[in-house]
Amino acid sequence: MAKKIDWLYHRKSCVTCKRAEAYRDGCGTKVTETVDATKVRYGTADALKLLDGIDKLIAMKGTKVVTFDLKKDRPEDDVLLAHLMGPTGNLRAPTARLGKLLVVGFNEETYRTVLV
Repeated sequence: MAKKIDWLYHRKSCVTCKRAEAYRDGCGTKVTETVDATKVRYGTADALKLLDGIDKLIAMKGTKVVTFDLKKDRPEDDVLLAHLMGPTGNLRAPTARLGKLLVVGFNEETYRTVLV
């Protein structure tokens, strides 16, 4: 059974968000809360606040996947923000929280690992 996404930040017009949505739908993942990134903007302070209670961050750009163990070895905020924020200065979409895991971006192999 697919895991549940507690919180999802996405844009309906975003190509990456559409690919992530198609993958989630294909494996039957349910989303509890959705935030439309075109209506609600998350700046740097908001993005860092999202990490409260998060033990692990996985950030993806294309085939590049970076994992941070925030519980054992949290990097400096500027390093985290480099992976959380997009070129517009807002939180990258899609971003999903699954319990104590925050996933930023989309990579099919990584989604397969965290959602199933």
